[in-house]
Amino acid sequence: MLACGLIVGLTGAVAGTARGGAEPGITADTILLGGTAPLAGPASDLAASTRGADAFFKYVNANGGVNGRKIVYKVVDDANPGLAARDLVEQDRVFALFNTVGSAASIAVRSALGPLKVPQLFAATGATTFGRDATAYPAAIGFQPSYQAEGWVYGKYLARTAAGATVAVLFQNDDDGKDLLSGLRRGLERSRVRIVGAQPYDAALGDVSAQVARLKATGADSVVLFTTPLSTVQAYQAMGKASWRPKRIVVSSASATSVTMEAAAFSQPRLAPGTLSIATVKDPADPARRRDQGLKLYRKIMGQYAPLDDASDPRNVSGMASAWTVVELLKRAGKDPTRASVLKVLGGFSAAGNPFLVPGIVVRTAGKDHFPIEQMLMQRWQKGAWSSFGGLWTYRGA
Repeated sequence: MLACGLIVGLTGAVAGTARGGAEPGITADTILLGGTAPLAGPASDLAASTRGADAFFKYVNANGGVNGRKIVYKVVDDANPGLAARDLVEQDRVFALFNTVGSAASIAVRSALGPLKVPQLFAATGATTFGRDATAYPAAIGFQPSYQAEGWVYGKYLARTAAGATVAVLFQNDDDGKDLLSGLRRGLERSRVRIVGAQPYDAALGDVSAQVARLKATGADSVVLFTTPLSTVQAYQAMGKASWRPKRIVVSSASATSVTMEAAAFSQPRLAPGTLSIATVKDPADPARRRDQGLKLYRKIMGQYAPLDDASDPRNVSGMASAWTVVELLKRAGKDPTRASVLKVLGGFSAAGNPFLVPGIVVRTAGKDHFPIEQMLMQRWQKGAWSSFGGLWTYRGA
């Protein structure tokens, strides 16, 4: 990892340009946002969302900015996310944190910023705590659906389409994995689908074959993988070696990237086809969206402002979707936005028509409701790409 405090200015702006304004991070010409992400090491691919967001900000800046101000976006490495966030606030004087990447890092940032009342906008995580604990942390909010909501959708889908199925679950032994499992159980309530086995695993150990063997022994005909990308591929390999071919496999959105599924399909070509997951952002590789106007705009922006990045990576789309949302929020916060005005708007915010989200999804918050996205679309891995199907599923519950 990069040393804490080493700043990557994605827009190329000089640190400290926002100093001297009445409101931290606001000058006559700029709005300074900060972010944290793994910029080096094995998890650095997760920083793609920050690059997609930065590309969108450059596009917005080239077209008049936000009420005449350009957005400056500074991202620092998250080797020590809490300290990095405090440095962004106290030394660089950012107006707000935006798109902090990952659950553990975003929670650390939230803890560090809590006493300072600095907005932490649209963290790149589905950690349920960002919505559930809005009263304790009113300035912090996630972006993607909560993991509990995601798990609930899988449960409801299985309940409706696989009556009588028996399910085995492999889940990461952390809050995210437990939230997904809790949501799955809620979605399956009062259905004929039964969970017959659930095995936790430690991602740091790098092997899930023992857990897969125990799950196979349950006789389950369906598998749900609430796993990291690497562990997802390992699970497919373990199922193949064990000659276990479940009728259906579900993977969580964290692993629903083309890169992960291509690796799974390469190792087990007979298992991967038909794998199910959820989508909220448009997938650039979805054959049904070849002519989608939002993705045409996405490719144009990536070609102009991030030509060296992988435009096929949906995490870039996710970053662009959250950047579009924060731009809408800043526009509504007034000609001269303040942190207080941003949080006031966030208390009753609704934004439809995001060109990078699945059609029909509305980003909406109200009062203590800090679950901005509660709609999802099912998708299936087939012919080397994700293909969405059916209508939107709306989470019912807090």
